[in-house]
Amino acid sequence: MESLEGVVRDIIFQNEENAFCIFRIEDDKDIHIALGTFPFISVGQTYILKGEWVLHATFGKQFKCETYEEVMPNSLKGIEKYLASGSISGIGPITAKKLVEKFGSEIFNIIENDTRRLMELDGIGEKKIKLIYDSYIKGREVKNIMVFLQSYGVTPKQALKIYRVFGNDAIAKVRQNPYVLSEEVPSIGFKTADGIARNLGIEIDSPFRIQSGITHIVNEYCAQGSTFIPRSELMERGRSVLEVPEALIEENLMHSVMTNRLAMEKVNGMDGVFALPYLYAEVSVTKRILSLALDEVDDLKLPVEDYIRDFERDNHISFHEKQIEAIAGAVHNGIEIITGGPGTGKTTIIKCILEIFDRAGKKVLMAAPTGRAAKRMSEATGRESKTIHRLIELGVSTEDEEVLFDEDHTLNCDVVIIDEASMIDVMLMNNLLKAIKPKTRLILVGDVDQLPSVGSGRVLEDLIESTAFKVVKLQFIYRQGKESYITTNAHRINTGEMPQLNAKDSDFFFISEARPEESLDTLVELITKRLPNFNKKWDRVKDFQVLTPMRKGELGVHNLNRVLQKSLNPNNRSYDFTDFQIGDKVMQTKNNYMIKWKKVKRVFGEPPEGQGIFNGDIGYVTGINTEDNTVSVLFDEDKIVEFESQDLDELELAYAVTIHKSQGSEFKVVIIPVFMGPPLLMSRNLIYTGVTRARELLVLVGSKKALSYMIRNTRTYERHTSLKYRILNVLDNVSVEET
Repeated sequence: MESLEGVVRDIIFQNEENAFCIFRIEDDKDIHIALGTFPFISVGQTYILKGEWVLHATFGKQFKCETYEEVMPNSLKGIEKYLASGSISGIGPITAKKLVEKFGSEIFNIIENDTRRLMELDGIGEKKIKLIYDSYIKGREVKNIMVFLQSYGVTPKQALKIYRVFGNDAIAKVRQNPYVLSEEVPSIGFKTADGIARNLGIEIDSPFRIQSGITHIVNEYCAQGSTFIPRSELMERGRSVLEVPEALIEENLMHSVMTNRLAMEKVNGMDGVFALPYLYAEVSVTKRILSLALDEVDDLKLPVEDYIRDFERDNHISFHEKQIEAIAGAVHNGIEIITGGPGTGKTTIIKCILEIFDRAGKKVLMAAPTGRAAKRMSEATGRESKTIHRLIELGVSTEDEEVLFDEDHTLNCDVVIIDEASMIDVMLMNNLLKAIKPKTRLILVGDVDQLPSVGSGRVLEDLIESTAFKVVKLQFIYRQGKESYITTNAHRINTGEMPQLNAKDSDFFFISEARPEESLDTLVELITKRLPNFNKKWDRVKDFQVLTPMRKGELGVHNLNRVLQKSLNPNNRSYDFTDFQIGDKVMQTKNNYMIKWKKVKRVFGEPPEGQGIFNGDIGYVTGINTEDNTVSVLFDEDKIVEFESQDLDELELAYAVTIHKSQGSEFKVVIIPVFMGPPLLMSRNLIYTGVTRARELLVLVGSKKALSYMIRNTRTYERHTSLKYRILNVLDNVSVEET
């Protein structure tokens, strides 16, 4: 095996997924091309490469690296390039130059053993010192892990996650049991763990391998929205993934069930295999929601019809008989479900229900699954509404992994109203029901025809289809005037009809473009010129929202945000630690219960600070601090959150978001690129959900053929859940006992 030692001069190609890299490396004699797996390579690093010289037909002589060892640079020029490469958080090109000028070749020793000396430089404070030191030490440990794991296809991000879970014990843990990676480390799949295990000599028919593989298949299937996998599907996937006889899969499946690693039950004649958390959640939801429905609520003895007439008179409206049924049902039933599309009067019904319970002296609490949906509910009703997480005081453990719920915490109220109920997954529903006291009325309001919850389960559909609860379906459209085309076209789409396009005085437009790149150009022109000129009151960043079916491709979220950031916020200032710019529109991509926020303005009776920013919350970058490497973001127009550099991966640009991520939100102007894509994505409920997010104007850009396909396509990814059948089984047993 030959060797080559030199300094990395520039990187020609780098694949972030598998860490394959092609780069130029300079030794004492010449500059060479080298290639191999380099997860943490940066310009300025010095390497000793081990491998062989090869001759490429097009690119000529190259060094193909099998293993490598990093050597810390010894020249001042090399040290500066290394520090400027971004290898150490908190140090960019400007800071690197100052550090080398001040400390010379002693800089690495100072970082590791005498970090306080860094404060001798202007602009470096306590927070930045800690950031630099932690990054340096962590990088060193992670590199050691990567040297061990690199031949198994582990990516840099995965290595960091392994380090966060196991720390310095990572290599020992993996050697002892490689399958622990797929079970305990987020985003590390079974295939990666299996590859390591096979190389370490674990046999293909090892029971531990097969059991771990079965668990992986169940979890992977349920991550798509189901709460169990049919046994036949598990066996089929097991044969493909594990490549062992079916008898061995059966044997190890039964062992996993007997040892309470998994559970197996018959659901509507089908053998279902459950991950235990989903099984427990569906059993608990069944028990608790039927208790609320079957327990007799207090008869309030209210003149409901008189109260409804009073509300009609005061608000100059006349309710439809279905709306009256929904209002009366909320008073008389323990549980009621109100479902309907846009313009069917759901908000007006909620306002009337609130007034009736107010007159009865009953306390009502309101919530929605997301912050934006809760805020919209508050604006529409003039009453406080919270996220469900905040309402029931969900928290997390100190490790920020496990969601915690105080079993003793119950809601002190008589009525709970939940909006956007189609977004509730089974885990959140379980926690909500745990917090509701017996004999409390629960009113679920939502649009069952929208996309299902991102998390597992189909709670609203299962509750409706069980026929165990009072359900009122609103179909008549009451909203008229300015928003009528958005509303009526949404209903046309929902019934499989093409919308009316580009009518006079319409708020619903279609712009035909043949190719994705033309659609992209049109989107940018609409947002930067045409629409702002059409209505001077619209803000190009805050009031316009691009919604797209997918993340990748020319019209996917990633590329759209890159292009729109350049067009809407062309601030070219570069920072050592972030690509965000002041003024950027951003979205929180995971629930962070612990992150702190402060109110911009102090409001009497409200706390000036608190904790928690949630998945889907949209904010705006208001400040970037290069001393502390922090980014300040304003959420909900009144909450400032200071993100440290290590938390910035929870944020992404939000000039464009997926239609899935837009659920529960409403925007003044929505622009949707319409193009052909995977059939399971290009569905009726997806385009329907996107259209119903628009309040004042909706513009579709792209192909009429694709739009027609989406409206006709009712195929969706089938979710297997057991909630409906559990409810029906309990009711059947109750009926048998009564007879």
